[in-house]
Amino acid sequence: MRQQGMDPWPPDPLLALRAMADCPLLALPAAVVRELAIRGVPRHDPGMGALEGQVAVVTGGNQGIGKGIARAFAGEGARLALCARNAAKLDATASELTSAGADVLTRSLDVTDEAAVEAFFDAVLERFGRVDILVNNAGAFDAGRIDELSLAAWNNVIGACLTGAFLCSRRAFAIMREQGGGRILNIGSISAQRPRENNAPYAAAKFGVWGLTQATSIDGRPFGITASCLHPGNVLVERRDESEKREDDEPMMSVETIARAALAMVTLPADVNFLEAIVLPRDQLYLGRG
Repeated sequence: MRQQGMDPWPPDPLLALRAMADCPLLALPAAVVRELAIRGVPRHDPGMGALEGQVAVVTGGNQGIGKGIARAFAGEGARLALCARNAAKLDATASELTSAGADVLTRSLDVTDEAAVEAFFDAVLERFGRVDILVNNAGAFDAGRIDELSLAAWNNVIGACLTGAFLCSRRAFAIMREQGGGRILNIGSISAQRPRENNAPYAAAKFGVWGLTQATSIDGRPFGITASCLHPGNVLVERRDESEKREDDEPMMSVETIARAALAMVTLPADVNFLEAIVLPRDQLYLGRG
């Protein structure tokens, strides 16, 4: 006979979920699979991806690092919402991912447009009902000595890299707060610690992204929301593969490599935050670069 005041009944829901996760022969309803993934409970089923059932939003998801991250997340079972300015490249990426079996929503937009960002997240909620991961990857680059920079060039970089990350984080945070948690991964840069010459807008923007990450992480603690920042070194994205600039003739790592790092950061247990990561080619100048 169960004694009053002893073990609670029904049992702790998380314990029940863990028990189900440990039974590889048990076919679980989709809602339970999603709950396992959201709570960071490993499912001992080699056929289930690490992000099975989760919804991941990736900005700038039509090429380069964003596309690589989207592909990696889809490979682990995530449902994707991608946005970017270039609609043609976005459609091509979505076609590639859906052909591989991914569930993908796309919107062509500028992340500095507040109304467009709000409408995008409305569409994500209508389609998927939640947001478990936000990857703030959208950005822009413009270089030049500081006394030669135009305000338009400055605003373009700060807007795409920092203001866009704020607008997307603000809406995703509100959604995650209501649903009980989530992860925000900001794509920074080693320029946030070791700026190059003639690089004021980008360095300032990425320093700001790292500051935004820390502030978001603090604000998110009471709500189960983590914010992390991934600082890539040189990545062989499309523009660099076709470039003849001196700085693009340096040691490079593949998009797939940085995507693996992003995946590692978002697949830790829900109560663990991989706050900051610096990932770069072994031979790239970082310490002591100039």
